[in-house]
Amino acid sequence: MRSEDIPFEGGPLDGRTLPVLLGATGQPPKRYEVPVPDAAGGPPTVLVYRREPASLSRRLGVPRGWKYVYDPEGRRGRGLKWPWSRAGS
Repeated sequence: MRSEDIPFEGGPLDGRTLPVLLGATGQPPKRYEVPVPDAAGGPPTVLVYRREPASLSRRLGVPRGWKYVYDPEGRRGRGLKWPWSRAGS
């Protein structure tokens, strides 16, 4: 599997560059979750980072590399977007 060094902005990992595994399409995951263990032995805190383009090309607006930006609210993904995948249906 390939990996790519991706910079992190905001939060506890601000300014660090970590290797992230790339998916089958050659892009890193849209969300990167970092579990941080609790000092008192409780459940770990999960830090959430969202993928954003590092810069855009001038002509076509195509992303040139990626970066992760801290999401303090830690929004969870909604899962699949297909109508038949709803749990309540």
